[in-house]
Amino acid sequence: MTDEVSFYCDAMLGGLARWLRAAGYDALFEYGIDDSDLVEQALATGRVLLSSDGPMFERNIIKTGRVKALFIPRQLSKLDQLRFVMRELKLPLRQPRCMACGGQLAEVPKHTVTAEAPPLAYRNCEKFWRCARCDKLLWHGTQWMKITRRLEELAKIA
Repeated sequence: MTDEVSFYCDAMLGGLARWLRAAGYDALFEYGIDDSDLVEQALATGRVLLSSDGPMFERNIIKTGRVKALFIPRQLSKLDQLRFVMRELKLPLRQPRCMACGGQLAEVPKHTVTAEAPPLAYRNCEKFWRCARCDKLLWHGTQWMKITRRLEELAKIA
């Protein structure tokens, strides 16, 4: 897999999409998308389709490899799904992306977020990032530390 790999997750894998973003990969998820539309979008965008829907893999466009796809076993937890994808596609952990939308994060000077950052975060954090896609402001608070620990544990096991 190349560094530019990106994903389209089916309706059952919204949690996996968020964890793929935390691991540094652009992953789209659209709740309620029709399977045919999902396959068409994956083909049009060149994204790898991730699905737990067995019948989806019976489609000729997937069987022939025109749409790259990976079946995700249903019984796996979200983190085990992430581990499975990273192992199967031989993906390294990368710089995180916005977990809400998958956009790239760019560091912003602390003084520019004074009015926007929560007071406690502003006081305790030196670095802030903004999502290039949804404009969300992010910082390495306790939630991010938990996510980072889980990703580091995953990297050791994978």
